[in-house]
Amino acid sequence: MNEDVFNTSLRGFLKKVGITSQREIEKAIRTAIEAGKLKGNETLPAKMVLTIGGVSLTHEIAGEIELG
Repeated sequence: MNEDVFNTSLRGFLKKVGITSQREIEKAIRTAIEAGKLKGNETLPAKMVLTIGGVSLTHEIAGEIELG
């Protein structure tokens, strides 16, 4: 395995995950507030599940997103 290639690829993937996840969460929250489903002061449960094929990895991260 080429460590440099692996590290660069992994960092690129994680950057993409972070950027796209934040964008989608922001969009969903704003849409829910505009639709009256949220007031904008809630704390919402959140969960991210990472899976990697070929190595049978499933990793779950749970937390909360505070709106205000």
